[in-house]
Amino acid sequence: MSTHGTSFGETMLGTVRLDEQDQPRRMQLDLRVTADRVLRPWGTTEARATGRVRIAGLADDSGASGELEISPLARRRIRYRLSFNVNGRCLTLHGRKSVSLHRPVRSMTVMPFTLYERGVRIGDGTLTVPVATGLVPLLASFRFPRVVAPGELMAPRWQGEAGRTEVWYTTASDPVTGTGLWLHHELVAPLDGSKPYAHGWAAVFPRGEPIQHARFGPTPWQEGSGGFVAAGASATQGRLTGSAGELHWDLTEQALDTPLFTFPAWSWHRSVLPAAQILPAARATYSGTVSYQGTTLNLNNATGASARIYGHGNAHTWAWLHADLGDGDVLEIVAAVSRRPLLRRLPPLVFLRLRSGGRTWPRRAERSAVGIAGFGRFRAVIGLPTWTVVGRAGLRRIRVEVTLAKDCTLALDYTDPDGARAVCHNSERADVHVLLERWWGTWRTEKSWTLAGSAHAEVGSR
Repeated sequence: MSTHGTSFGETMLGTVRLDEQDQPRRMQLDLRVTADRVLRPWGTTEARATGRVRIAGLADDSGASGELEISPLARRRIRYRLSFNVNGRCLTLHGRKSVSLHRPVRSMTVMPFTLYERGVRIGDGTLTVPVATGLVPLLASFRFPRVVAPGELMAPRWQGEAGRTEVWYTTASDPVTGTGLWLHHELVAPLDGSKPYAHGWAAVFPRGEPIQHARFGPTPWQEGSGGFVAAGASATQGRLTGSAGELHWDLTEQALDTPLFTFPAWSWHRSVLPAAQILPAARATYSGTVSYQGTTLNLNNATGASARIYGHGNAHTWAWLHADLGDGDVLEIVAAVSRRPLLRRLPPLVFLRLRSGGRTWPRRAERSAVGIAGFGRFRAVIGLPTWTVVGRAGLRRIRVEVTLAKDCTLALDYTDPDGARAVCHNSERADVHVLLERWWGTWRTEKSWTLAGSAHAEVGSR
């Protein structure tokens, strides 16, 4: 059952005075707040908060997280509780806006707070939403997204139509050994109306060793599961198990973030486009065991994500990237040329979603694919061993360069529902460099990331 939630962004400025210091320090708090229900002014709503805490000369933590209690009329308050790091110290901020009907704007924009370390008070201060420059962006940031129940995005979409492909796939990187993992589960309903079948494969990408992979299936598809359960393998909410040849895996999955719709959400819910892809959780960790050729890999909070695809088959040409950039930041890209006759003549359409500091950019998924009135569309140059994406949305522009080293890349055949074949070149040990710039009268670097051997990427072609 899906409902509608609430999300908004809030920036507060002010000062903090630590007990061991004489002078107050400037402080800025940038938050992204999400709730699984529409805010109720006459009730109380619990919400999650993620974002960035900056204290001049002391801290800049983009991994801050915590909770809000939003009760403006029922309890006349909005309470904040956030945790963040300062030079290895874990601090907790307790703040409260005391809502007054006589001075609603001031009371809703001013927040006194206290800082604690291990339960001991160490400082206090006041943060304020600037009325002149911050109030309008705050109000304009409110969104009421569709919220799905846990497991809904893992459930099968296929409803008996011929000519469809449905995919559950998971990629992960072991932070200890650098080993990459790829689990691919696929349902194919042939275009000729013959019985649907389930199959897939598993691949392990050890550092400095040959890639190991094996296939499972095909077997007849069986309905009624909460995900993919066939051919001795399963991919369901929070659990991945299976065997393929000498490969065996038993993993639990812990979601660390909310869903990420790489394509517009409406394209997933309504199946309008030739295909659509989503991540039920933008980031996740994996723990358990993966065994192959007498070796057992013990994973403990390996980083990665599971994703879902539903459509009419593979694109004519495509490129894909999932990059866990650290500190809660993640980048997902799908660039593809459709197999449909008219669309095949177009350059690759790019769907790029960067979640950083709790916010997703571009704000709308279709922005990177079509731009505004056809202008400003993101562009991809797809090739091997390197492919690139460049684009601009609003005051930001991005350049992404992805490299799949030959000795870290596995080539596998794909079969579409109409019987056409494609080849996918996949690496769970890819390199990526991301440059994000912002316009301040001139282009200036806002953030940059470089991953060596821990990005997940592929290139597909006919």
